[in-house]
Amino acid sequence: MSPPSRRLQTKPVITCLKTFLISYSLIFWFTGVILLAVGVWGKVSLEDYLALASEESTNAPYVLIGTGATIVIFGLFGCFATCRGSPWMLKLYAMFLIWVFLAELVAGISGFIFRHEIKAKLGSAYENAVKNYNSTDGGSSSKAVDAIQITLHCCGVKNFTDWRDTAYYQEKGVPASCCKDNTKCSPETLKDLDKAESEVYTTGCFAKVTSTMEANLGIIAGISFGIAFFQLIGIFLACCLSRYITNNQYEMV
Repeated sequence: MSPPSRRLQTKPVITCLKTFLISYSLIFWFTGVILLAVGVWGKVSLEDYLALASEESTNAPYVLIGTGATIVIFGLFGCFATCRGSPWMLKLYAMFLIWVFLAELVAGISGFIFRHEIKAKLGSAYENAVKNYNSTDGGSSSKAVDAIQITLHCCGVKNFTDWRDTAYYQEKGVPASCCKDNTKCSPETLKDLDKAESEVYTTGCFAKVTSTMEANLGIIAGISFGIAFFQLIGIFLACCLSRYITNNQYEMV
């Protein structure tokens, strides 16, 4: 057992570390809430875009939701471990923070490295989706094209005339999802590009989609980097507090 004088000297240090670690854990918990929100937003807003890059829906939003939920739980666990002053709980908390640091660092780096590849793949996938478009086939790519054209107010890949070379245009004309006002888009108008020009969006979707994707990937990667390096503070505090409590055999009153 440490001498009483030494314990009295270390108690303020431990109290200070506990205060900082509890504050950190609350902030860490809040970052989990943010990741949850980003995951839900990605599921709702980006699913149509990401569906073009693969035949099946992406799991990325679910990964963010799962990661956010886990961080929320461990953020609360960190507060509990700090209040209890349990060395093994603090070490477990530090190990979790190390795992989060490595995972988010990899995620951030991957986001920056592969965003140009994602852009190229998305461009090719979008061209194929437009070429093979059929609003009546129930395909995910056709639904994604419709959702993108309606949401981003665009039409075609580079512009609305891209539809001229598609089988769908030969049969039904420009898709109704290109219309500015569906009440003004008659079947006859959609089958004539000259007439349709004043009634549909003329800007192509590819530039809008890729700029939206790049902006979102940049935000997600930036958040990942920020949160990753933020974990270093928690790791340092948790390890220091655990060591102080263990070395000085500090007992909570």
